[in-house]
Amino acid sequence: MTDAAPARLTPETFARLQAELEDLTTRGRVEIAQAIEAARALGDLSENGDYHAAKDSQGKMESRIRQLQALLKSAQLVDAADTDDGTVAAGVVVTLRYEGDTTTQDYFVGSIEERRGGMPVVSPSAPLGRALLGKVAGDSVAYEAPGGTLQVEIVKVGSEAR
Repeated sequence: MTDAAPARLTPETFARLQAELEDLTTRGRVEIAQAIEAARALGDLSENGDYHAAKDSQGKMESRIRQLQALLKSAQLVDAADTDDGTVAAGVVVTLRYEGDTTTQDYFVGSIEERRGGMPVVSPSAPLGRALLGKVAGDSVAYEAPGGTLQVEIVKVGSEAR
């Protein structure tokens, strides 16, 4: 997370992330502590793969806990009903066609934490996300990508992905 803008999350995602945080800080920490203790009982820690694996898992879990705490502390809740006016906003699915392409691709506009299934996510703070915000189906927008300027047509703006 950057300090640039708070994540905009739907109430459902906010609740899911709170539940994940609660699980990690209770059950997760207990299980990791048990795994570390069991590995310690095996003897020499310098060559104990179980111990090192458990400590690595502990570090990753604690990192995720810190990430979730920061995210939830600064998150802004958004209601998908507020975005049903046909404009691109956080919490909607947008169907895009890149210039020169005949196929379309659906993207979820929002935080990576909002990801649903295998649908790609476009952050509202990313160049494509900034270019899309406030636009409607039929609009074409250009944005700067690492490989140069890209042009996309907004084919459809749908409601929140489920």
